[in-house]
Amino acid sequence: MPNPHKSAPRKGQWLAGGFLLTFSSAFGQTFFIALFAQDLKSEFGLSDGAFGTLYMLATLASAGVLMWIGQVADRRFLRPVGGLTLAGLALAAAAMAGVAAAWMLLPILFALRLLGQGLPGHIAMTAMARWFVGERGRAIALAAMGFPASQAIIPIIAVTLAGSVGWRMTWALSAAALLAVSVPLILILFRTEPEAADEGTKAGAEAPAAPAPRDWTRSQVLRDPIFHAVMPGVLAPPFVATGIFFHQITIVQSKGWDLAWFVGWYAAHALTTVAAGLATGWVIDRFTSARVLPTFLMPLVAGVAVLGLWDSAYAVPVFMVLSGLSIGSANTVQGALWAELYGTRHLGAIRSLASAGMVFASALAPGLMGYLFDAGLTAAQQLLMLAAYTLLASGLLAAVTPRLGARAG
Repeated sequence: MPNPHKSAPRKGQWLAGGFLLTFSSAFGQTFFIALFAQDLKSEFGLSDGAFGTLYMLATLASAGVLMWIGQVADRRFLRPVGGLTLAGLALAAAAMAGVAAAWMLLPILFALRLLGQGLPGHIAMTAMARWFVGERGRAIALAAMGFPASQAIIPIIAVTLAGSVGWRMTWALSAAALLAVSVPLILILFRTEPEAADEGTKAGAEAPAAPAPRDWTRSQVLRDPIFHAVMPGVLAPPFVATGIFFHQITIVQSKGWDLAWFVGWYAAHALTTVAAGLATGWVIDRFTSARVLPTFLMPLVAGVAVLGLWDSAYAVPVFMVLSGLSIGSANTVQGALWAELYGTRHLGAIRSLASAGMVFASALAPGLMGYLFDAGLTAAQQLLMLAAYTLLASGLLAAVTPRLGARAG
């Protein structure tokens, strides 16, 4: 049995490494790329629909590749995987700094989405779920804090830099930060890893929390009706949030708000996301993630409805806080759910299905909403449609939860 005093520093390193991966993913996330959407559209003469289509195609391609390459998270040593992923993200950011033609956006956006939105979070969540069991929920919640932390900090820095040195230099500096900080740090933090899956279990806590009855393979999961019943709810947060943040400038302009007001509330969104993630992690460690599923989407339903129905600028903080509650819970729930239901032996391969689905959802939203804007649908109409979809997905989760509880328990 490992000495807890000896294993504690390693546990801290693994948690810090997970946080670093999720934080560094910001440079491929929609909330960051969307800050430069107007610059890119103006530079290359693209409409909302045209740019949304490029973004959609690039993200769809990254989802397909992620489904195949996501199995790398099942490898015994994640140190080189994490280092190469972040180095590749840095190269993609450098390529965006020098983009010279509209067609070049497609491969660059593909690389940013795969190596930013896709792989870093997938690697982090898979590692935390494998290496911690009794504390799985809390470990995932702590590692997932990198997502809201980056959303609170990086956009403000990026907007400031873009205003002073231009959008291209901002991307170049982002690439330099990844190479100078993120890559060396992940190599340090992941330099020691559990020798096997059972060693990760010991590192997490004294006893596992609701382990799955057996380890499923990816092909078995694909034939499981419960997996397909859960997916619409799992896909709702990335679909809704990506659509809104990608088209944030169009939404803000339609409401007559100031973009700085909207972006300024990212910090409140991030703080709420962190609080919700930590609270959800505590609940999961005691009651399993199935207990959280029926309700975690409801704040998002309310927040999006408020954003659509209210023209007051105070709709923004209400939306940011309510959506943060759901997104924070979602990050933790989705990190733990698949391990609870399907075991950890093939967790990377299984999570890659869900991760690819979420990337697909985040690809569909910008293009679909862009076409609907071009077709004349207003921001308010589309926001209410998003709220209705999320409500239906939440109802489906509530209906299937009794079976989930029996499976996970």
